Amino acid sequence: MEFRTLLLLTLLGLSLVEQGFGQRGDVDVREWLSAKEELIKKLEDKLKDVERWRSEVKALEVRLNETVDELTRQKSEVERLNKENEGLETRLNATEKEVDELKQNSGKAPQIAFSASLANFGEIYKGPCTDKTLIFKRIFSNTGNGYDNNTGVFTAPVNGLYYFSFSTYGYNTHVMGAILVKNGIRQVSTYDHPSDDGSDSSSNSVVLRLAAGDKVHMELWDKGRVFDNLNGHTTFSGFLIFPV
Repeated sequence: MEFRTLLLLTLLGLSLVEQGFGQRGDVDVREWLSAKEELIKKLEDKLKDVERWRSEVKALEVRLNETVDELTRQKSEVERLNKENEGLETRLNATEKEVDELKQNSGKAPQIAFSASLANFGEIYKGPCTDKTLIFKRIFSNTGNGYDNNTGVFTAPVNGLYYFSFSTYGYNTHVMGAILVKNGIRQVSTYDHPSDDGSDSSSNSVVLRLAAGDKVHMELWDKGRVFDNLNGHTTFSGFLIFPV
């Protein structure tokens, strides 16, 4: 508005000092004033346009600042996502490396497994006896040669987690069952006391962590007895799950 007022005052001053102003007739003065009023009106319209344009420029400036702020925010978000992506790529590469190592190790892992039953011919009653170690003579498999069918002892070839399972069968005249022993220490067992029923069977299993050279075998309970024939009622099996 200050600019508008200044412009109008300037035009009014020019109108007062224009040559011949006091010498013109009334008609000329009215025409001249009318022309000046029209000019002033046009200038006022121009001023309105300028003010409108100034308002639009300010609005554009506000939107531009908002756009800049949004771009800055998006840039920060992109940078954050890039950092997260780098972290994910690092973890993915580490996981792929672990998988490759596991594949390589699995290919190199020793193959160790055995399975045997007590009787390799006819029928056998084992126990009661002083030497309670059960020697499983009938070999179904012995990959890695960890099991010795002369002693009944499995010796771990490598450090690792091993799975063992066993089954026992017997009659009601004696205690029936057996104990899995690791390095002379009892681990798990099967058991059934003398009863009125004719026969009993049971089974058990366990996962053991063994060091290379550790020994595992089966032995009878005191005053215990088990039975086996070629049907394989009393068995002992084990295998390496994975090295550690």
